[in-house]
Amino acid sequence: MSALPTSARAWHLVARPHGWPKPEDFALREIPLTAPAEGRILVKNLHFSVDPYMRGRMNDVKSYTPPFQLDRPMDGGAVGVVVASNAEGFAEGDHVLHGLGWRDYADVPAQHAKKVDPDVAPLSTYLGVLGMPGLTAYAGLLEVASFKEGDAVFVSGAAGAVGSQVGQIAKLKGASRVIGSAGSDEKVKLLVEEYGFDAAFNYKNGPVAEQLKAAAPDGIDVYFDNVGGEHLEAAISRLNLHGRITVCGMIAQYNATEPPAAPRNLAMLIGKRLRMQGMLVSDHQDLAPQFVQEVGGWIASGALKYRETFVDGVENGVEAFLGVLRGDNTGKMIVNPVK
Repeated sequence: MSALPTSARAWHLVARPHGWPKPEDFALREIPLTAPAEGRILVKNLHFSVDPYMRGRMNDVKSYTPPFQLDRPMDGGAVGVVVASNAEGFAEGDHVLHGLGWRDYADVPAQHAKKVDPDVAPLSTYLGVLGMPGLTAYAGLLEVASFKEGDAVFVSGAAGAVGSQVGQIAKLKGASRVIGSAGSDEKVKLLVEEYGFDAAFNYKNGPVAEQLKAAAPDGIDVYFDNVGGEHLEAAISRLNLHGRITVCGMIAQYNATEPPAAPRNLAMLIGKRLRMQGMLVSDHQDLAPQFVQEVGGWIASGALKYRETFVDGVENGVEAFLGVLRGDNTGKMIVNPVK
């Protein structure tokens, strides 16, 4: 066995961002490592996840997940290889999914690690299409939005890790029409030509309400919201009677310093008898086995496609995260911390 590392490089939050996070709000610091204590494993992180929800954890407010602590290592989803184990059931060479990302090596409590098989699917997919974003898409569409065959579906942020999967699952489950919005003409082309959306538009090319009306002349039945603001207002206007909205994220206002101007038409929920429900993926873990089996099968057959955007080097972790907030990624944004 090669010598174990004596330190890890880990990103720390050193200041709480006001508006858009800045590189100086973070610091990459060395933290000491020792051989794992009883019940723990030492993991070399091969991939870690950067996700929009992490922006909320940078604020010191009570929420569904605790805020990042200042001057402490940040955390998040990661997958890696065990380099030393002092825990029953884990051996050197095992691949594991765990929650201590944002660093190149992690000292992980064994009860918080789950073995994954790289022969079943690429390790990175356990952070994306077969991981938390994938289950979010699956549960948010099928359970929260009560999707049924024949529904017309609109997805905002449709080229991202969650949105791209929502649209494809809707098509595979018999949607009558699937529409997506994205932030570039290249992503719009991807949605239609690779992911099989019936229509898509670049929200930067004009008012969302006008573009959605053109793409959905007969209205929509389900809106999967990753953006909020203008997108939500437009969707409410286009929803048919008894339409459903899954509120997964509102990335348009994560860095806002003023209250959003939209939606201004919430009263339409009354006459249309609309249902709008927020979701957290942690409430839907009971669906995980069904999700892995069904989506894993679609991936294996090529019926469901996915993209990943990789950034190499732990030192580029913050830039990758900022890229997610800017929409630079296509599909899941993943950091490969060890070059």
